[in-house]
Amino acid sequence: MKVLIIDDERLARKELSTLLAEYKDIEILGEAANADEAEEMIDKLNPDLIFLDIQMPGKTGFELLESLEKTPKVIFTTAYDEYALKAFEFNALDYLLKPIEPKRLTESINKIRKEVEAQVERQKTGNQLTVNDQVFVKDGDNCWFVRLKDVRLFESDGNYIKVYFDKNKPMIHKSLNALDEKLDNKHFFRVSRKHIINLEWIDEIETWFNGGLMVKLKGGDKVEVSRRQATKFKDLMSL
Repeated sequence: MKVLIIDDERLARKELSTLLAEYKDIEILGEAANADEAEEMIDKLNPDLIFLDIQMPGKTGFELLESLEKTPKVIFTTAYDEYALKAFEFNALDYLLKPIEPKRLTESINKIRKEVEAQVERQKTGNQLTVNDQVFVKDGDNCWFVRLKDVRLFESDGNYIKVYFDKNKPMIHKSLNALDEKLDNKHFFRVSRKHIINLEWIDEIETWFNGGLMVKLKGGDKVEVSRRQATKFKDLMSL
């Protein structure tokens, strides 16, 4: 697993790096002292896992995650246990209280290993959702069985996802990252931190500000493709 350590305290980074050196299946790609450094390194190095301090000068760890297009697996590290609940709202795989105990770190690493194994197994067996699959959606007292080919857009809204199909926009309690891992990438594309679109629903594409794109879907919805994702999108849609 490729790992990035993000913490404003040099000693804390060194201590964690020393602890992680004991794990043969972990490669430390680098260290970042603040959110701006981390964002640049995540975009460039594409780590599988980040150890993320929460309280840092400038942007907090939570604000860093909100600014990313696609979030790696996250283990929060902090001296303040008051952040624990909010950490899990961000779908963190675990939460380590400083000073980090070796036994507690091993528990976290084992969680990550199981998560990675499950993800690899899903990919091997082709156990991903395709446009032909039907899913159950429940929002309050309303329920639907929806074929994914009829879903044109998924939109992140806090800890929920808004599912666009027909004239309906029910909310489900799930992270966009978790959904992105399950969806077939031949038909669904993560255009930004907040949106996944069904490629079969694209009606028009036009250039947009700062190197981005604007996609109009059949049905009238307009979704901006971020500058970072625009290059991948162009490659995907070109001959």
